[in-house]
Amino acid sequence: MGRTTKTITISLPPKMVKEVERLAKTEKKTKSQLFRDMIAVYEEYIAEKEWRELRRFGNETAKKLGITSEEDVYRIINEVKGA
Repeated sequence: MGRTTKTITISLPPKMVKEVERLAKTEKKTKSQLFRDMIAVYEEYIAEKEWRELRRFGNETAKKLGITSEEDVYRIINEVKGA
């Protein structure tokens, strides 16, 4: 059975390396686990950013179409269905 992980090499400034080591020690985690956790947090950040952009687009579209309520949404859907 092969490895379930792969090794990568990254370059960091010495000051950042010290911070990673300090964080790993403080959190009682390996540096690998710390980076896995950081990636998970970053993925959540990206997902939230995408969701904010989608909400912004929805709000802008609603404003352009004069949608101010749920009833407006249903009215537009029914207009499209009837067209």
